Amino acid sequence: MELFQVKGEIIGPSKLPGHDVKTWLSFQNVNGLTVTGTWPYSRIDGKGVVWWSSVHDVNRRPTALEFATCDNLEISGTTHVNSPRNHIAISSCTNVTIRNLHIIAPETSQNTDGIDIASSSNIQIRDSYIGTGDDCIAINSGCNNINITGVTCGPGHGISVGSLGMNGGHAEVEEIFIENCTFTATQNGARIKTWQGGSGFAKKIVFENIKLINAYNPIIIDQYYCPTAKSCINKTSAVDVSGISFIAFRGTSMSNEAVKLSCSENHGCTNLLLDHINITSSVGSGGVVNSSCTNAHGRYMDSIPKVDCLLP
Repeated sequence: MELFQVKGEIIGPSKLPGHDVKTWLSFQNVNGLTVTGTWPYSRIDGKGVVWWSSVHDVNRRPTALEFATCDNLEISGTTHVNSPRNHIAISSCTNVTIRNLHIIAPETSQNTDGIDIASSSNIQIRDSYIGTGDDCIAINSGCNNINITGVTCGPGHGISVGSLGMNGGHAEVEEIFIENCTFTATQNGARIKTWQGGSGFAKKIVFENIKLINAYNPIIIDQYYCPTAKSCINKTSAVDVSGISFIAFRGTSMSNEAVKLSCSENHGCTNLLLDHINITSSVGSGGVVNSSCTNAHGRYMDSIPKVDCLLP
């Protein structure tokens, strides 16, 4: 076992380097690594302000902390603030436990994801607070058997599967379980996002026992994901989205559309389940929320709002 203890504060450079830097701190090919700290004393400060204001191309900003091909990894007790880009990246790792983390950046800091996961399996994330300017957790292609529980998210863009299928890419994601989480004033809650033109699948994904506090877009599947300023070209192929369950959601929505299932016109989403949903409006008194669907197939039970737009 390799032990790395954060006993104080690790501070990023206050000036931009003279060349592109993809990662600030990186651990690669370490088996049995344990990274520990004690809140609030163990801090990794990426000094992102100088990057956010000066480097608008996110691909030229560094990830603060990366773990690549690190099996049997444990991370606990550390605080991560103001990364220039995403705070923690997990790639090509197996058997990872992440717990008791605090990840913090301003809501206005673009592309400052809390934890990004790619090409990894058997990942557990639990009992953590994440509030940033982008996804609290993003689950990307090549991931399976991901378990997330007890995460408080907000501000940020929610917990997302994707984006998948960018530039016609092939993506595979399955066996994702997200439960007992809270979304507070997030731009999205439980989200699946795919680009047009991709291939592959996102399946066997469960969001369960989710608390919403003034969240926008509490439940959203977006197969027309296109965050760029210009419009994306319509394409017929898509990542297949199936076997998605949203169970026991409760709380308040800042959006009139509390449930938005926008699926590919050519492929559609199949085997969707919405069960025990109780979402009310946080805008005014007596506000009513509703749902919308595009080529979404499945069923709903005991749901406010009703999701009558689901196809069989």
